[in-house]
Amino acid sequence: MIHTVVELPFRYDVEVVGLLAAPGHRYDGRPDPTTAALPVESRTSIEVRADLGVVGDRYSARPAHRDASVTVLAVESLEELAAELGTGTWDPLAARRNVVLRGAEVEALRGQPFSLDCGAGEVRLDGGRPANPCAWMDLVLAPGAHRGMRGRGGVRCRPRSDGVLRLGPAVLRSAVPLDAARAGTARRPEPRRPVA
Repeated sequence: MIHTVVELPFRYDVEVVGLLAAPGHRYDGRPDPTTAALPVESRTSIEVRADLGVVGDRYSARPAHRDASVTVLAVESLEELAAELGTGTWDPLAARRNVVLRGAEVEALRGQPFSLDCGAGEVRLDGGRPANPCAWMDLVLAPGAHRGMRGRGGVRCRPRSDGVLRLGPAVLRSAVPLDAARAGTARRPEPRRPVA
């Protein structure tokens, strides 16, 4: 498959603080305290394949998920929500996103091409629709987290190149300017305008 290479003029130094490749769907069905109490799987690196997803992840190479096979989240979203709910800090991977970043306004990447480079080559992604939270968030994070994560649950992405992502410093390049100070701010959809 041939992809058009889009220029990514905006450069940001970010940090990859969490990586996840889960072979099974953990938060399936009704929220269950036994499942919620299991330790969160984490990786020090993940391999991304163009148009397929994260190697070893449950959504990799599944046709229904090709446009959403990699999920990216700003850790600041979880930190701001924890402060709003008055709880302690949470494991950033409890939200079950593949890549958790610090220092990036992830919600602004909806519908935008961007890339991450952790020193092992650039991984290009197309930001897509929001990664909406599920009811499990009230159990694995805190009561109220399901509602509180709306608009800041991250973005679902289609991978456009092969590469490896690692924990630690990274460079994010995007087609649009980002504001790191807004990394944890919820992005609400525009209100629908009445049809005349």
